Amino acid sequence: MNRYFDFNATTPLLPQARDAWLRANEKHWHNPSSLYRDAGIASQMLEAARERLGDLLGVDAGRIVFTSGATEANNMLFSAFAGQPTAISTIEHPSVREAARHWTKMREFDARGDIPDAALVSVMAANNESGELLPWRELAERCREKGIPFHTDATQWIGKLAADFGACDYITGSAHKFGGPKGAGFLVLRDENEQMRLIRGGPQENGRRAGTENFPAVEAMVTALETITPQLASCDDSGRNALESALRAVFPGLRVISAEVPRLWNTSLFVMPRHENLKWLTRLSRRGFSISTGSACSSGKEGSSVVVTALGATPEELRRVVRVSGGWETTKEEWLELASAFAEAGAELDAEANARANQNPMA
Repeated sequence: MNRYFDFNATTPLLPQARDAWLRANEKHWHNPSSLYRDAGIASQMLEAARERLGDLLGVDAGRIVFTSGATEANNMLFSAFAGQPTAISTIEHPSVREAARHWTKMREFDARGDIPDAALVSVMAANNESGELLPWRELAERCREKGIPFHTDATQWIGKLAADFGACDYITGSAHKFGGPKGAGFLVLRDENEQMRLIRGGPQENGRRAGTENFPAVEAMVTALETITPQLASCDDSGRNALESALRAVFPGLRVISAEVPRLWNTSLFVMPRHENLKWLTRLSRRGFSISTGSACSSGKEGSSVVVTALGATPEELRRVVRVSGGWETTKEEWLELASAFAEAGAELDAEANARANQNPMA
């Protein structure tokens, strides 16, 4: 048995996306920027994929720049505001926080409070740690009224909830979060005529992103989102809620972070009442379950602790924080199997702790 509960870190490649990637590599592997017929077909198919993605996101295709992922896209965006004041929420992913810190005069603010004056405001659509849904639509409107460009990192939202981002000036996303391949993502610009560039070289992507276009990865990315989107209406939080109820019954004192606000249906971030999170991760892994202590992009680094602290965990609680994130086909029974595995692991850890205490009663 192998139960995967770390979908917020990455997702398995969907069969449809894999097939699309293989077909593209087999039939349309040519350089889309070359001038011969087969290259022209690859270029046409790349632009068709751009149109399809635009339809899925609710934006004009001409605004889309294909990148290697959300990290590159976020750096590309903030580099265009180099030296200017920007405002990001206190719970942004490291790919936003570190890009903003490096390129701009960054400040942080509470996304549910007042919007500060800035050249750019950036607030994620859904938090990767707790699953908290941010009021990005409202913020986009308020920023528009103030004449401030608004960006949302939609990496965790896309593929889990309906994606209609027409109200946003800038949007970033990453394919491997919704069943696509790693190494593919996008930046949606404010205007199809807007020019910005991080990677310099050739004239690809209308002069915005140099390097031979990776059409097979793009095709797989768009196919993945096309495959997942019709399934989203049937996704709900019943499995996640069942897990949390079962854990509370077994572990009095367990605290779910952001439980009082709307969250992604697949995500639970909680503080165990005892034992360090790495011990929980190890015991669950032995039982065939993959869980997380937080963002894979900041595990063991400052980034994850900064975000989780901003979400309400104390410094002492950080050592006991566990994140669980399921997928589109994760069943309620599998969520409850995970709860049972936690109960077994808890009994094991308690026994080990008691044995150590008995061996060293003065400790």
